[in-house]
Amino acid sequence: MTSMERVKDDRSSLAWFLTGARGIFSLPAIILMLSFVGFCSLTVQAGIPPEQVVFMTGIVWALPAKVILVSSILSGASLATAFLAVTLSSVRLMPMVAALVPELRGSRTPTWLLLVLSHFVAITAWVFAMERVQEVPRDRRATFFAGFSITLVTANMLLVGIVYHVVAEFPPIIAGCLFFLTPVYFLASIWHSARHPVVYAALGVGLLAGPLFYWIAPEFDILLAGVGGGTLAWLGERIWRSRQEKSA
Repeated sequence: MTSMERVKDDRSSLAWFLTGARGIFSLPAIILMLSFVGFCSLTVQAGIPPEQVVFMTGIVWALPAKVILVSSILSGASLATAFLAVTLSSVRLMPMVAALVPELRGSRTPTWLLLVLSHFVAITAWVFAMERVQEVPRDRRATFFAGFSITLVTANMLLVGIVYHVVAEFPPIIAGCLFFLTPVYFLASIWHSARHPVVYAALGVGLLAGPLFYWIAPEFDILLAGVGGGTLAWLGERIWRSRQEKSA
């Protein structure tokens, strides 16, 4: 262990929590906060009171899930339908949790803490943590992630509460552009951080299949494109690996 690593290990849990909290000034966090401004405009149009929007921001953390919930309200869907739609949209976060939790778990990290932190796993928090967690001592990683994720959620709750009445004056095109920043950043980050060809294949197939399935089945386009793209990429990777092993 180098002297720099020993210095890092000597830092307190509070110091690592504050280090994670300073991530609120990072590019991923700023983009997400701008996206929440666009989302806030959507909730104004839907007639959702500001206190409910603030509550929704903290409880239904992932931004796409919130958009689905608001869209369900606008369409007059039943509570059961909205619940099912939000649940299905959140299933996509399970692989992210499965990939991140082993990186956060230390020798003394309690299971209950990992369960609590899993609530905060969404696109921005996942990308931020996966890019930086290797630089944090293992026993401090959960604290570091807690500092970033809790600060990010709190900041966005305050943000939507403050700008709720301001965004009512935004033109729809501006609100839409702000909201669109998050998926664009997510795609760029995944592409940049990918370490295996199957990831590139899954993204490529999904991007091509998205418009196709929107034309075929617009109500299930994202689900079909995601499952189809991932499955085709996995099968392609398995076939390629099998041929490589046979030729070796």
